[in-house]
Parts: sequence; C-alpha cells; structure tokens
Amino acid sequence: MTPSHPQRGCDALLAAIQAAGVSRIFTLSGNHIMPVFDAALDAGIPLIHTRHEAAAVHMADALARITGEVGVALVTGGPGHANAVSALYTALMAEAPVVLLSGHAPNALLGQGAFQEMRQAQMAEPVCKAAWTCASADAVAEDFVRAVRIARSGRPGPVHLSLPTDVLEQPVSQAAPRSAGDFAAEAMLLDGAAAQTIMAKLKGARRPVILAGPSCMTRAGRARLAALQYACGMPVVGMDSPRGVADPRLGAFAQMLAQADVVLLLGKRLDFTLKFGQAPAIAADALVCQIDADISEIERSRQALGDRLQVCATADAPSALVGLMAVQPQGPSNNEAHWLDQFNEAIAWRPPAWEQASPSQVDGLHPVQMLRPVQAALESHPDAVLVCDGGEIGQWASACLDAPHRLINGVAGAIGSALPYAIAARCAAVPGAPVIAVMGDGTVGFHIAEFDTAVRYGLDFVAVVGNDARWNAEYQIQLRDYGAARVIGCELRPSRYDAVAAAFGGHGEQVTRADAMVPALQRALLSGLPACLNVMIDGLPAPVMQRP
Repeated sequence: MTPSHPQRGCDALLAAIQAAGVSRIFTLSGNHIMPVFDAALDAGIPLIHTRHEAAAVHMADALARITGEVGVALVTGGPGHANAVSALYTALMAEAPVVLLSGHAPNALLGQGAFQEMRQAQMAEPVCKAAWTCASADAVAEDFVRAVRIARSGRPGPVHLSLPTDVLEQPVSQAAPRSAGDFAAEAMLLDGAAAQTIMAKLKGARRPVILAGPSCMTRAGRARLAALQYACGMPVVGMDSPRGVADPRLGAFAQMLAQADVVLLLGKRLDFTLKFGQAPAIAADALVCQIDADISEIERSRQALGDRLQVCATADAPSALVGLMAVQPQGPSNNEAHWLDQFNEAIAWRPPAWEQASPSQVDGLHPVQMLRPVQAALESHPDAVLVCDGGEIGQWASACLDAPHRLINGVAGAIGSALPYAIAARCAAVPGAPVIAVMGDGTVGFHIAEFDTAVRYGLDFVAVVGNDARWNAEYQIQLRDYGAARVIGCELRPSRYDAVAAAFGGHGEQVTRADAMVPALQRALLSGLPACLNVMIDGLPAPVMQRP
C-alpha cells in the first residue's frame, strides 16, 4: 500500500527494514514510536507486540541466531529504552546481530526537559557494538543500513539507534532505494599465509585443539565446525556457555583440553570461560594461536600469555573457517594417534549412574527423568528447536539434550530469556517442528507474561519448567561456600506456573511423577497452544562431568 502522505523519516526507515529482508519486528508500543507503527501498516511488516521491552530484544536475538537475518527490536524512549538495554548484554555475549531501535525525545527539544528525555545512546553503548542518535529524517535510512552492517560484521553483536520523534515525523527530501547487498557484512578475510602457518602449527602438534566462539554455534555454524574437524582430523569445539571448560554439554572436555599442546582460538575470547589461558584449564607449556575479528582481543591474549601466543591473524569467524579449510599443509601429521577419537569420546561421556537416576522425594523427578522424554520429542523432527535457560537446571538440560537448532542464554550468564526465545523460535521454525524450552522456576518468572504474547499470535511451544522452589544456583553456592546454616534469600514457593500459562489462554499441566512425564509432554505438543509443564524436581547441583 502506498502512503497518502509525503514520505516521512519513519516511512524511509520501514523501507530500509524491508530491503534488509527483516521478516518481523519485535516491539512494545509507546508515544515516541507511534510514527513507526503507522508506517508499518503501509510497509506490511508484521509487528510482534510483547509485554516487556527486554523480551522484544531477546526475541530479536533468537530470531537472528536461528535465521541468520538481523533481528530488529523496536521500543519507546526513556524508561522503555532502559528496560530493553539489559537484554543487549545477552545478545552481545552471544554474538547475535541485533538492531535495537528506540524512540527518543525530539532533537529540537533536547536539553529543555522534553518528555522522557534521556541520554539513551550513552546508556546503551557499554553493552553493544555501537550506539548513536539519528540526526535527521534524511539520515534515518542510511543510519539503519549502517547499524545492520556493523551488527553483522566482524564479531557479530547488537547495535543501538535512537530515533527522535521529529526525525520520524519530518518529510524526507531524498530517498535512495536499497538492495539486500547494502546490508551485507563487511568480510574480514583470513590471510592465506597466516592460514598456512596456523595449520602447520596444528598439524605439527601432538594434541591440537581448535576452539570456536559463540557466533559459530548456530545450526549453520556448527555444520561448518564439523566440516573443519572432518577435513583436518583434529578436535574442533564450539563454546557458548558461561560455565566454559566446565560446560556439562561438553562432557569430560576439560580433562582433554588440559592435555592439549597447541590450541587455536577461532573467534573465541581468552576469558573467564578458559580461565584466562592458565593451568589447569590450558597447560602451562601449551602454545596458543589466535584468529579474531577484534585486534583488542588478540592484544589481551598477548598480555595473558606472553610468548605462549604464537601466530595471530585478524579475520571474522566465517572467513577464518573458509580460509583454514582451503589450506592443506604438506607432509605427515605429528598428531597423536586416536587423539580425535579420544576427544570425541570424552565430550560424549555422561555418568553411567544417570541410567538409574531417581528422585529423593516421592512427589518429584530427578532432572534426568524430566529431560529424557524431551530428547525423544526433539529427535522427532529434523528442524526441532531446543532452548536452555536457567542456573542449575539449564546445565542439566545442556548435558542431556541436543537439537538441530539450539539456543542458550549464553556467555552472559543472565537468565530469563527462555520464553521470549521460544516465541521467536516459533516465528522462525519450520511448521510442525517442536519448539521446547527448558528452564527453572526462577527463570520463568522474568517474562511469564509473554505467554499472553504467544497466545495472541498463535505461537505454540512447550515450556518445561523444572520447579525446585528455589534459586538453586545461588543456593548451591551458599551451601558450598558458607554451609547449610548460612543459606539465605534463595527460597521460592512451589508455584503453579502451569496454571499461570493456562490463565493466559495456553495449555498447562503439573507433573510430579516420572511415569506422567511422557503423556504430559505429548498432550502439550498436541495442544497447538503455548504450553507449560510445571515439573516438580529435586534441587540438585549442576552436573560435574569428571570422568574417572
């Protein structure tokens, strides 16, 4: 539909969003962004209207990770923007290309006490790759193009653009048409000589390991990592958990990494997840190579490792993978026989005792009993989506479950994103593919009102809530560090989150016995509604994957 009025800044913005291939915008309404809502009617871009601004950002994050398109969140200015900012950190650490568009007080009134005037760009700047305020209606489309390119390029991540109301309402004097190519990432190619040198180092090692960062943990990224592992015959491991070397998804990985003599960091930061490269996480005499889009990350590694940091190169992760695949060093490999097989066996290892897992209470399940039926459901479709979120229960889920598409709350370690992730996953997923989100009772409370969003838009998924009636991660820390007599502030009620979901119009059931889990999950999947299974579980600590 062609607007009946002269093209405004908001119309130019929506035209650019269309040209970028954005399939939908996740939003929460407010005064400052009403011009954008008006323009969306003419543009025909669907709006998914959420119940909290942070949820809109989490949804954009999830959509970006599943589809590869840039995720767009649109919120109002002032307090609405402030609500959204916290979710940018999760997207930043997950390396997800997201653009947060926030309404803003008019440029013409800045400094005069305008309604909800706030230094929004400065607020967002620490938790995104770039943040600025649009200066004019003629600049808004180009600003969006720039924001998308920054979000996608190098190490992907979120970008913020504030949109003053006068910028949105003023007429545009010129409107350059946009094509999909305008929004493409700026490739940072891996130098061929550097690729040859790095592969020679790895091939000359006895026990080499390649570690990849969060941006490689999408479905497409994991396929590329598997291809590299097959081509080079050495372990290639993606890392995206705040538990780092102790990530239960990786089994006995920590024990194997400690034996490595050469480690390549491929878009993987040398941070707390790797114990800053120090022993015992990485052996004191192990050598390290690094490929990273950010020269600052390489400099930080050099400060931590000194002469142990051998060969470095700048490149984005996809380009680095292509560059490494293209080189084939000459001569025999010194890699230890069966090293890759041993590494893969260690990652696949799970404690044998889990086969006989049982709860300590009559009305409740061991986490493994809750999760086994979930894995069977995820294996029922080639495009199934798994969401893992929460403290201890999130680690049990990571250890027990896998799916073609996998979303976790990521290196940020901030819980609460699971329900928004599940909603966005349903938007992006193949029809009929199950979307299952596993979370704790602490996690579900952050955005439980998003069941209303899911019901309004007919977006079905199953939330499996492991309910141990406490903030279990913090409880376990207190128990370990201070003793049972010093546990405080971690109690929750055994609340009926399933009843809350049902009250919003979804499907809800409580599960208290292991033999009830399979039929309850089947009913939830067949309901065609946003569903919540409130599963009473033992409040166990996260699994420690120490192989004998």
